[in-house]
Amino acid sequence: LAKEIAHHDKLYYQKSAPTISDAEYDALRRRNEEIERRFPALVRPDSPSKRVGAKPESGFAEVRHAVPMLSLNNAFTRADVEDFAQRIRRFLSLKDDDAIELVAEPKIDGLSASLRYEDGEFVLGATRGDGTVGENVTANLRHVRDVPHTLKGRAPAVLEVRGEVYMARSDFAALNKQRARDELPLYANPRNSASGSLRQIDPNVTAERKLRFFAYAWGEISEAPGDSYWHFLERLRHWGFHVNPKAKLCKSPDAALAFYDAIAGERAALDYDIDGVVYKVNRLDWQQRLGMVSRAPRWAIAHKFPAEQAQTVLEKITIQVGRTGTLTPVANLAPVTVGGVVVARATLHNEDYIAEKDIREGDTGIVQRAGDVIPQVVEVVKAKRPKSAKPYRPPETCPCPLETPTAREPGEAARRCTGALACPFQQFERLRHFASRDAFDIEGLGHTHIETFRDEKLI
Repeated sequence: LAKEIAHHDKLYYQKSAPTISDAEYDALRRRNEEIERRFPALVRPDSPSKRVGAKPESGFAEVRHAVPMLSLNNAFTRADVEDFAQRIRRFLSLKDDDAIELVAEPKIDGLSASLRYEDGEFVLGATRGDGTVGENVTANLRHVRDVPHTLKGRAPAVLEVRGEVYMARSDFAALNKQRARDELPLYANPRNSASGSLRQIDPNVTAERKLRFFAYAWGEISEAPGDSYWHFLERLRHWGFHVNPKAKLCKSPDAALAFYDAIAGERAALDYDIDGVVYKVNRLDWQQRLGMVSRAPRWAIAHKFPAEQAQTVLEKITIQVGRTGTLTPVANLAPVTVGGVVVARATLHNEDYIAEKDIREGDTGIVQRAGDVIPQVVEVVKAKRPKSAKPYRPPETCPCPLETPTAREPGEAARRCTGALACPFQQFERLRHFASRDAFDIEGLGHTHIETFRDEKLI
């Protein structure tokens, strides 16, 4: 299990090419933690619970962090967050009516980085690496927007600011569009794209990728950062850093959980990927007393969103015609990352499924993706339905140029185009099936070739 986790750490942190979803990775980490909790004698010296990230890869000079860049423990349920608050209360010997202020921030799905300033000037930038040693990417970070080269106002003589390098969804879509034109492999999601872009040997490539940075923590600092974490965030803004505008000071754990629910609903509308919410104890003297355990602080926790689900807007319902003439309604979505993959389309199965769940254009839908299954809209949030949204009406004609009538046989869920092989969509899908691995297995004759050959009347 330790080897398996180390393998996935290397793919994620060094190669920017994970092969499993975040949820599957989290399950591996949880399994390791449960084994260690039950059998303490089996804890390995190189246990994943004692490690952060992965060692730097060759190609960049190494940077040893003056203060280790640690990870966060995860919460997956409301009960986990309540336990977190109770642990704080017990550790600090607080009374039941003593308030615990938490700062809640969206958890950006990007690449952690550290920026060192001396006398207000940016002098060194590094990736997190394994938490102790990272990669020197100073030249690349100078090309990241939101990274100030000179701080505003009076700053500590030595200030190490930590945060997340990320790529906006809009910039990611533009990058993949250009890569498609250049016939290059497409990136799976903005996180992989940001990681790969920051770790380019040529800084000019990084400059073209339009990366951004949210600041949220400090490492080495020559004077006290303030009396509260919220105050420190205000100082970051004053020095010229971008701090997530959604961050909120919550007067209680219940208020922090309410923030989690609210931001989950806004997730699809954000121009950056988030995979949860981070809660941090606001009082810095309490943070100091709580200290660290293993690879994570006791005063912070990451509340992850449910695996493989996300909310987004269903912009339009279109029809896909299969090789047997079956009409499948498809939801065209505002792009959202689900299980590590950007999803812009999801199946709606058939007209009965749409009617049963009362799915309409303009709705905010909950999209689910499990393993390699095609994404689907599992339900809609009716409280967010626009007044102009109208019930779905199945098409009476095929969307092909012939506009042949559609029919639904009694007892069947599917509606079909009656045009048979006269329908261009059915022609194309049958040719594609004929050449596929499960039929004649014609290598090199894929979707694009068949479409071109058909349009040129070669077949």
